[in-house]
Amino acid sequence: MSGESRIKGLCIKASPLGESGRLITVLTDEQGIIRLAAPGARRPKSSLAAATPLTYLSFQIFGKRSLKSVRQIKILKSYNGLGKNIECLAAAQAITELTFLLVGNNDKQKDYLSSVLIHLDRIYEYNLESEEDFKMLSMSIQSLIHLLAIGGINIPVNFCCKTGEPIIPPLGNWDWQCSYLPNEGFSTVEDVESVLKVNASEIALLQRLLFAELPIKSNGELLGPKKVWLKILSIVENWISAQLEKELSSLKMLREFYR
Repeated sequence: MSGESRIKGLCIKASPLGESGRLITVLTDEQGIIRLAAPGARRPKSSLAAATPLTYLSFQIFGKRSLKSVRQIKILKSYNGLGKNIECLAAAQAITELTFLLVGNNDKQKDYLSSVLIHLDRIYEYNLESEEDFKMLSMSIQSLIHLLAIGGINIPVNFCCKTGEPIIPPLGNWDWQCSYLPNEGFSTVEDVESVLKVNASEIALLQRLLFAELPIKSNGELLGPKKVWLKILSIVENWISAQLEKELSSLKMLREFYR
């Protein structure tokens, strides 16, 4: 059929369309965020019923209009099990919320979708070890830091926003401090606009979050206590609010859980 093509993407939102269809919002590599009509998807036995949020799908689409329709879908991976507990759900929703702020229609973002899938895999596959386990908090924070960097508004943790000099935290020097400025980043120079201060170990931990893996000690424990991770969460929340003029409601839910 004319205008027919196949595309892969992560469904990040679904809403009713007509009597039995769905309007689905999909994150793709090629076109950023797109919206597709899935006719009859709300019928129980529909072949398009799998077009639901947090499902990675392969679509066969057709149509020449701006709103194309889905003909066939194939489930590549479903993350519906992320609702198993509140912290996993909040971490996944934070990724979705940030995606809507960072990615636009026909806005190709190299590596963005693949990064989202990597972090959703980690969240989906992780099993909480105990009630005191706060690794999900760290996983959520790292996912947002990575996506912010890909989206072009990374938190500048490696260079002083005032002098441009590298920030090399002197670990073990507990008198050293760095100022956080929500509209600029971190400054080794004292500034009256500073929202909070971080010490050498805290800025070093923030710098390590830009790497692919979480900072884990040799004994397998997460580096840094929970109060430090909550402090980093505040920095991420503040940065998103200052740069994108929007707050992520899911992060408030995550904060309440780990308070």
